[in-house]
Amino acid sequence: MKEPFAQRLGRIPPYLFRELDKLKAKTKGDIIDLGEGSPDQPTPMGIVNSMIKAVARTENHRYPTYAGKISAREAVAAWYHRRFGVKLDPGKEIAMVLGSKEGVAHFIWAFCGPGDSIGISDPSYPIYPNQVWLSGARPVPVPLLEENRFLPDLDNLAKIGNKIKLLCLNYPNNPTAGVADLGFFRDIVRLAQKYGFYLLNDCVYSELYFGKRKPPSILQVPGAKERSIEFHSLSKTFNMAGWRIGMAVGNKGLIQALLRIKQNTDSGPFGAIQDAAIYALNHSEKLAAETRKLYLRRRNIFCDELAHFGWQIPKPAATFYIWTKVPNKSNSYNFALSLLKYCRVITAPGIGFGRYGKGYIRFALVQNEKRLRQAAKRIGRWLS
Repeated sequence: MKEPFAQRLGRIPPYLFRELDKLKAKTKGDIIDLGEGSPDQPTPMGIVNSMIKAVARTENHRYPTYAGKISAREAVAAWYHRRFGVKLDPGKEIAMVLGSKEGVAHFIWAFCGPGDSIGISDPSYPIYPNQVWLSGARPVPVPLLEENRFLPDLDNLAKIGNKIKLLCLNYPNNPTAGVADLGFFRDIVRLAQKYGFYLLNDCVYSELYFGKRKPPSILQVPGAKERSIEFHSLSKTFNMAGWRIGMAVGNKGLIQALLRIKQNTDSGPFGAIQDAAIYALNHSEKLAAETRKLYLRRRNIFCDELAHFGWQIPKPAATFYIWTKVPNKSNSYNFALSLLKYCRVITAPGIGFGRYGKGYIRFALVQNEKRLRQAAKRIGRWLS
């Protein structure tokens, strides 16, 4: 019997992390899951307590406003100014979203359609190309190569600049952990201005950096706001992945386009969660510093343990991902299956993030230090 579903569903491949869940369910034994980037730590109690108090407020029992509470948008604007030195109008240049995943998806639906070509980093978080396909537009792969520090090659971008409507960026990057500096963003903005395309930067890992160099916002570049929208999430920085709260900021026209879709699909984040987000943003410096210390320790433990067995892995400068070539030029998917079969460790094969992820593997540092040591020892002994 022919399936009665819309043809657009046939354009998107099975979702990588759903496939990892299926493999996990079929595998017996003590499994260490380093596949999906879902933080394992509890949400800080200050955020939880602010949510508990907010739930009792009757104002939060009604439909929220589509753009989000003005108090939440003001907190975002204040945080943006403290963190990036960027001024935003809370009334026009900020929208609260149900996590960056929802915001990115709805923006792509608002901005892209049949006949449009959209530049998508390859490898990339699968949401970007999949949502482009669902919109009826066509993804144009933009390779991220290790020799270019996993940044798009500017000469290659210039060749497609007059063909694409939008370029989707994600820095700090998932899955590669690559970091863009302000100079790169200046070059990208210049290209966008020259060729007329727009820019989306998914900046959800901006607070997970190691060292003194803070990842910038693309909006720090003069003139970038004319052609850019940027997304942030509280999921990673504050261990709030299940809360589904984030924000879109940038060009007021792009924000309004996003809201036109949201007005017809959802009613915005629950008001009490927005109140908790205000607390998180107002205390972000202390809370984010604690999160960075946690992942710095985990990064060092995991990489150093594997180094004892001869697998030298570069330590990333940001995110909680380890992105590395698989040993002996193995097939990344088969290597991931072998790690699950012989080591009981779930990972994300690079090929699942795009053609240029071939030959790479991604580890998410979302287990405690003891479990990360166990995972590294299992892998190291198997490789030995």
